[in-house]
Amino acid sequence: MTIEIDSQSGFCFGVTTAISKAEEQLNSSGQLYCLGDIVHNSNEVERLQELGLETITHEQLAELHDVKVLLRAHGEPPETYETARRNHITIIDATCPVVLKLQQRIAKSWAEAGDNKPQLVIYGKRRHAEVNGLVGQTQGHAIVIESIDEIGRIDFDRDIILYSQTTKSLQGFKQIVGEIKRRIAKGVRFEYYDTICRSVANRIPQIRQFAQRHELILFVCGSKSSNGRILFAECLDANPNSHLISNETEIDAAWLRDVQRVGICGATSTPRWLMTRVKQHIERLTAQ
Repeated sequence: MTIEIDSQSGFCFGVTTAISKAEEQLNSSGQLYCLGDIVHNSNEVERLQELGLETITHEQLAELHDVKVLLRAHGEPPETYETARRNHITIIDATCPVVLKLQQRIAKSWAEAGDNKPQLVIYGKRRHAEVNGLVGQTQGHAIVIESIDEIGRIDFDRDIILYSQTTKSLQGFKQIVGEIKRRIAKGVRFEYYDTICRSVANRIPQIRQFAQRHELILFVCGSKSSNGRILFAECLDANPNSHLISNETEIDAAWLRDVQRVGICGATSTPRWLMTRVKQHIERLTAQ
């Protein structure tokens, strides 16, 4: 049996930076607060918790004073920074540069719109950490649609500006753009911006090729990962013998029978060490 770990899978730049900043602070002080899970992978969160990282909620943040708090790659709305300023909290800002640029673009669009503000629409997952930060740039007025099925929430008689959460499906975004163009009233302005991160979008053709090269695909991913769901769906479409697992304990030995080529891949929130552990577990199972 050959077992290959996808060379393109693993942490994206934004997640790598956030974890590096956390480890640097933990190595020097042994303690650090993080607002929300630092990454949507419970195995990595548990590893960092053992080093002294404590995950907190926004409600807990409001009760803290004179401490250091890491903001993860997903970004935060302006209210979070105001809370930190008011409570003398030192922010270690690990907002992904791609997300930060998107926040700034949305804030600028909202500020420049004037009194007759258009509908600012975000294609994204409602209540997702990144989307909360994006909506916060509009003082909570942005309309969030999760799929083309929710497009009826838009008023097609009013101007529309459309952005996307960075980890959403490029195909889904294009479908929404096409449907808005079809429905929008004559003379109404429609602007749309493809703000999907290419570290996810560019991986789709690559991960499909990877899935097709193997008899069995094990996609390692946390249950909260948005890009993980997108990438796994592509694997499953390219290779029906694909399975989604969070770690090696979820592998069914029956999957490995009569299989010679196994591929292991994951989301941009999946650590390489976890995929390596999955490979080692398969090697132990097949050596018996």
